[in-house]
Amino acid sequence: MPNIRELRTKRTKLGTDARAIMKQAEDEARSMTPEEETTFDRLMDERDTVDATIERAERLDDDARNDDTEDNEPTGRGGADAMGALRAYVMGGRSVLTEAQARALNAGNDPEGGFLVAPQQFVQDLLKNVDDMVVLRGLATVHQLKQAESLGVPTLDQDLDDAEWTSELSTGSEDDSLRLGKRELRPHPLAKRVKISRKLLRAAIMNPETLVRERMAYKFGITAEKGYMVGDGNQKPLGLFTPSSNGIPTSRDVDVSTSGSGFVNDTGGNSADDLITAKYTLKSAYHPRARWLFHRMMIASIRKLKDGDGNYIWRAGLANDQGDRILDLPFITSEFAPSTFGDGDYVGMLGDFSYYWIAEALSFEVQRLNELYATSNQVGFIGRQEADGMPILPEAFIRLQSNDVVA
Repeated sequence: MPNIRELRTKRTKLGTDARAIMKQAEDEARSMTPEEETTFDRLMDERDTVDATIERAERLDDDARNDDTEDNEPTGRGGADAMGALRAYVMGGRSVLTEAQARALNAGNDPEGGFLVAPQQFVQDLLKNVDDMVVLRGLATVHQLKQAESLGVPTLDQDLDDAEWTSELSTGSEDDSLRLGKRELRPHPLAKRVKISRKLLRAAIMNPETLVRERMAYKFGITAEKGYMVGDGNQKPLGLFTPSSNGIPTSRDVDVSTSGSGFVNDTGGNSADDLITAKYTLKSAYHPRARWLFHRMMIASIRKLKDGDGNYIWRAGLANDQGDRILDLPFITSEFAPSTFGDGDYVGMLGDFSYYWIAEALSFEVQRLNELYATSNQVGFIGRQEADGMPILPEAFIRLQSNDVVA
């Protein structure tokens, strides 16, 4: 595999080549020809592949650094003794643990001894994997609740009136309009069961706890992502694309012209102009940390949109440290963001996602199911966590709603 520097150089060249095709069409005041569009799409698809390769290479480097750190860790809950004890537990259950290994894992209070709190390194790796797979969590504000059952979020429901010009000795009129409120995040239980064959546990090259960790990271990750996007707030997070007076109300929605199959750039409606309107509906104070959020199929349609002056609103990032942009703002994609263009459907949003708050219970528990899958020669594992999330400041978000302009 090429090194990361070579991959970034290749990424820059692909972006430059794609940008040259787009710029030639702009300079000649015309749309790209079908051949140019085909070449442009091929270059960008290849660039996306290089981006994915860079991400995998960076993760491998991070894993290598973590392995080095683990080798040098002192003994204890986060050290080699605890990881060795977890490996023994995953392979053979509690009966194979020595007294010292059981102490290293810090057994819980389950009367049958089925629950164990994972060693520190196990929990850190799980959180890291979830961050890699869940795009929103890396931008949101995450609170870990160590003892409290819920997280109270103070809100300013009604502000004071503006200050008054007055004389030196006057204090202005009395104002009692200030109103404070509170929103509450209460972590809800989240669980997943994973089955692994006993033969695989015995014969696998990688450590069995790595197999369990990766499967659980995937299942917890996609469940959380769905909740953050479209959760209804009933025993789960309140999603960004769920209209609610407790989250983002419909007053923060902006219509975007569509044709039922994509964004449009014609006399019937102009999606590019609508996106410009959406950008400046969001107060400029939020722009430094604002991101567009779309499903990847929406990005495919946006790439060819032009503004009223005939300029493409999507720009390829040419610098190594600068990603692609839409109207000069970066974007993120999620597989669980809306992906349809039906009239009234949500098609994306713009916002400062640090105002999406996530509350998580700190403890992560693993239970080994010794006999349940014995007839199929498998071992089961159950992972449990508690989490909640919601947008806490409607003003920090603009949600885009499809307006089908083609009869």
